[in-house]
Amino acid sequence: MDHDETGCQAPECPILCINNCGFFGTAATMNMCSKCHREMILKQEREKLAQSSIDSFVNGSGSGKEPIVVGNTDAFVNSAEVKSLKLQPSDGLGSSEGGETKIKEGPKKCTACKKRVGLTGFNCRCGNLFCAVHRYSDKHDCSFNYREEAQNAIAKANPVVKAEKLDKI
Repeated sequence: MDHDETGCQAPECPILCINNCGFFGTAATMNMCSKCHREMILKQEREKLAQSSIDSFVNGSGSGKEPIVVGNTDAFVNSAEVKSLKLQPSDGLGSSEGGETKIKEGPKKCTACKKRVGLTGFNCRCGNLFCAVHRYSDKHDCSFNYREEAQNAIAKANPVVKAEKLDKI
């Protein structure tokens, strides 16, 4: 079978990637290997996204939400979030804070004995954090009503079924 008749031609020799990464490229990927081609596509998408977000920010267009397309997925981002990501010009009042401040959280401690619990703390249904000694409800004077919760769960799982009354003959 001759290749000229079918229109297909076999590659003459392997072509190295044009980025000189050491892998072989193909004509379908513009003589790049698959990794370099994928990186180039992602870079182009990021540039388009940045340009569109800059244009929408400058034009002030917006319903508040803009679709962002990355690959085959759609994600909606609030335009206020896009604005907060950009550098905000200082107002000249000498404020050194550029945006949001982080709230520093102290170490996690047991509510009953104030012992540091770290990652081993237990969250109770009453909403407090306890150490291994005080994790049980009878050890820390728990305010959560387990009995009422259990009764509600049973009532929900087993609804009352009443049959119609029969007429006496």
